[in-house]
Amino acid sequence: MRSPSSAEASAPRPDDPLAQEFLRYLEVERNSSPRTIAAYRQALRAFRAEGKESSWNDYVADDFRDYLFGAMKKKRARSYIRLQFSAFRTFYRFLIERKGLARDPVRELELPKTEKKLPLVLTRQQIDELLSAPLRVSKEKAAPKWMPLRDAAIMEIFYSSGLRLSELASLNVADLDIYTESVRVLGKGRKERVCPVGAPALEIVSRYRAAANVHSGPLFISKLRERISPRSIWLILKRYLRHTSIPVTISPHKLRHSFATHLLDRGADLRSVQALLGHASLSTTQIYTHVTVERLKRAYKDAHPRA
Repeated sequence: MRSPSSAEASAPRPDDPLAQEFLRYLEVERNSSPRTIAAYRQALRAFRAEGKESSWNDYVADDFRDYLFGAMKKKRARSYIRLQFSAFRTFYRFLIERKGLARDPVRELELPKTEKKLPLVLTRQQIDELLSAPLRVSKEKAAPKWMPLRDAAIMEIFYSSGLRLSELASLNVADLDIYTESVRVLGKGRKERVCPVGAPALEIVSRYRAAANVHSGPLFISKLRERISPRSIWLILKRYLRHTSIPVTISPHKLRHSFATHLLDRGADLRSVQALLGHASLSTTQIYTHVTVERLKRAYKDAHPRA
C-alpha cells in the first residue's frame, strides 16, 4: 500500500483547524515522517469520529480513557493503542505550548505496559554465511554480472554500519567516504549522523562500483540503473537466505539488531551504540543489553558444571 505524502497526511480539515495546525507543525517544524503524520492524523480523526465533537479544550481524561478502553475491547494491539496515545499526548503538548491551553487531560492517563520482545539476533557464524552467499550463489544468466557484487555490498554495508532499511536504500555515492572509512546517513527526523564502515564492506563496495560503473548518484542501483527500492533489498535478503542454513525467516532489520548486539557483546558502550544506531533515546537502545544478558545466561547454563 502506498504511504501517504506529507501533503496528504496534513490535508485541510475546515472543521478542525487546531488539528490541521498541529499537523503542519509536525511536518514543517518537527520534520516528522509522512508515516508519523498520517498515523497522528488518523488517531485524531478516529477519536472525533466516535461522536466526540466537543472542542479539544473541553475534553477530559475519561473521554480518552473510554476511547482507548474501547480499542482494547476490540482487541487492538498494544502497539496500536500506544500510537493513539502518543498522538493525543503530542497534540495536547502542542496546544499547551502554542495555544495557551491550561489543562492537559491526557497526562492523567496510564497505558498498559508494552510486551518486551527480545529482538532475534544472528550468530557471527550465521552472519558470515549470509554475507558470503551472493558470491557463492550463481545468478540467473540474464542478470548483469555486477549484481552479485551489488547484493554482497548491500548486505556488508547493512551489517557493517547498522543502518535502517530506508537509510541504506537512500545512500548516494557521495555519502560513502573511503578515506575516512565512514558513511554519512540521513536518519529519522532528517537527523544526520556519520557511521564507520568496515574494511570488508569498503572492499566489496569498490568492486561493485567498478563493475557496475557507478560513480555518482544512487549508490545501489537496480537492473534498470535506477535507485534500488527498500522492497527490492528485502527480496535480495530473502533470496539469499534460502542458500544458508539459517533456520528462520528474517527481515533486513535483523542485520541491524545483530550489528548492535555484537558490538555490545564485544565491549562497546551503550552510548556509542546509541549514536551509531541513530536512536533519539537511550531506552530504545537498552533492549540490546537484555539480549546480551540472555546470551550470557545461556552460555553460563551450557558451560558451567553447576549451573
